[in-house]
Amino acid sequence: MGKKIIDEEEKIREALLEKGWNEIKSNDSWQIFKMMAEFVEGFEKLSIIGPCVTIFGSARTHPSHKYYKMAEDIAYKLTQHGFGIITGGGPGIMEAANKGANFGGGKSVGLNIDLPFEQTHNQFIDSDKLVSFHYFFIRKVMFMKYSQGFIVLPGGFGTMDELFEAITLIQTQKIARFPIVLVMKEYWSGLIDWLKTRLLEEKNICPKDLDLFIVVDTADEAVKHIDDFYNKYSLKPNF
Repeated sequence: MGKKIIDEEEKIREALLEKGWNEIKSNDSWQIFKMMAEFVEGFEKLSIIGPCVTIFGSARTHPSHKYYKMAEDIAYKLTQHGFGIITGGGPGIMEAANKGANFGGGKSVGLNIDLPFEQTHNQFIDSDKLVSFHYFFIRKVMFMKYSQGFIVLPGGFGTMDELFEAITLIQTQKIARFPIVLVMKEYWSGLIDWLKTRLLEEKNICPKDLDLFIVVDTADEAVKHIDDFYNKYSLKPNF
């Protein structure tokens, strides 16, 4: 614990330290090249995967948990409708979704993030569809750019970040209005109530913004919403 505090203090001190122009220019230039390399690898691997649905959820969910089973079931059923599955590539809900896609014979994509703890990529990702990232924001670009729908199971800060990123990009018309499905009403009900009683009542969002997502309780409902969305436009996953 002491080492962790010391490491955090060093990071803070480094952030506050005045740097010369040459040092800033050198460090920033190298960071830009690293970012470009991650974008290039992501674009090259993901541009050819075809229609996919991204499944978000906690890395901490145990394989015996009902949410894990739910994610596996949803992913499997989506592959039977012709969709590939994209996840964050790690354990928990992500592993379950990749496992369901793998067992369903569909494309199983993992966008892994390099972290000092918790995250190592799971074994159910297709070997040619694993991409690892250092930068969270580049990873999120890949989720949003190459997904034709988003299914969100219970999770923590990372899951909330990804959920609201998708909602915001659709709300601001930066990406098409792809379906967003939150699974397990008991988990999301408190958040939905807060959106209605705070954000909506204080006019920080519009009533129609609450229509940008739906909340369901079963795997079949989640898959049906994705399938119905594309049937409405007479589109199948080979679009």
